Amino acid sequence: MESKKMIFMFDVDTTLTPHRKRVESDMEQFLQKLRSKVKVALVGGSDLHKIAEQMGGDDVIDKFDYVFAENGLVAFKDGKQIGQENLQKHMGDDILQKVINFCLHYMSQLTLPVKRGTFVEFRSSMLNICPVGRSCSQAERDEFSAYDQEHKIREKFKAALEKEFGNAGLQFAIGGQISLDIFPVGWNKTFCLQFLEKDSFETMHFFGDKTAKGGNDHEIFEDARTIGHTVTSPADTIKQVTETLNGLGL
Repeated sequence: MESKKMIFMFDVDTTLTPHRKRVESDMEQFLQKLRSKVKVALVGGSDLHKIAEQMGGDDVIDKFDYVFAENGLVAFKDGKQIGQENLQKHMGDDILQKVINFCLHYMSQLTLPVKRGTFVEFRSSMLNICPVGRSCSQAERDEFSAYDQEHKIREKFKAALEKEFGNAGLQFAIGGQISLDIFPVGWNKTFCLQFLEKDSFETMHFFGDKTAKGGNDHEIFEDARTIGHTVTSPADTIKQVTETLNGLGL
């Protein structure tokens, strides 16, 4: 039995996969079984390349009913692209350079356990800012994450950005394990909902780990159009999805 008017949406990192690692086989099998009952969408903050890397390959857009990369600013349905926004055209280089310069200066004042490379990643619809540098190893990523939890590096960085650019029409969110996302107001994960509303879904469940205020799952988790679920790991996602399906008699 399939509920055609219901969709289950998933954040990727820490929800479906371990931090920045490939999806495990039990989750892959679980998600494909889930597709026999409800429509399934991925809603990631990362670009499509990183989502594909974590979710098992470039055919990711064919494995799910919808794939929303960069919060849905790059959108796919049934393997075909249905949406694309452009940060540079929307904001202009003047404000973007001011934001990038501020971030680079702020990060230059930080002393962390390590610093590597790629501190600013320019994506088609957002800036991804990484104090430790995206080229860090998994061990260094884990080390920064633990340091960040203790010293609130990203939380303080986010507050500084909001103070400096509070009137610039930008939103700042803590995403993943090591970075922050910067994008125009409204370009958070709720952006993807317009595509689902167009397709007349009556019930939309969302599962994510960064659902607290300031996290990049918060707005879609809180949105009146969705039923939000906070998860802590891929195993917890499977558990909560199974409980939800049982409660629905699916």
